[in-house]
Amino acid sequence: MATPTSVLVREMASGLVRIALECEKKSSPTSTEKKKKKQGVKLLEEGVWRSYCNGKKCGYALRRECGEAEWKVLQAVAPITMGAGVLPAATTAGEVEKEEGGGEGELMYMRARFERVVGSKDSEAFYMMNPEDGSGGPELSLYLLRA
Repeated sequence: MATPTSVLVREMASGLVRIALECEKKSSPTSTEKKKKKQGVKLLEEGVWRSYCNGKKCGYALRRECGEAEWKVLQAVAPITMGAGVLPAATTAGEVEKEEGGGEGELMYMRARFERVVGSKDSEAFYMMNPEDGSGGPELSLYLLRA
């Protein structure tokens, strides 16, 4: 997603954050195409998304595979079950970013439990659950929609 982490952190500090990712619904296939293709693309496998944060359009998001740098970050946060923090530059991607021309720096992360709600084949929602908050309401909600 094209939203800088600093903007997301600022939005979260002000209260609830709702992120909506919307992709294009393909036109209805003919009966011949239906026979050839039994099942369409799953919602989570869509490639290109329009992104909105708290109702404001904030660009596009792309689905991509994890590279070496992403695996290093995932391994660094694997022992953490819940919380937020900053990974030092040495942990994040180090040499990989230097080779690819990226910048050096720290990486903010947030790890939490999400509740998944499937509305239909064209809509899903993920709600971040906060066990410490008495209200039990989500601070972050992610909506995936095919429209």
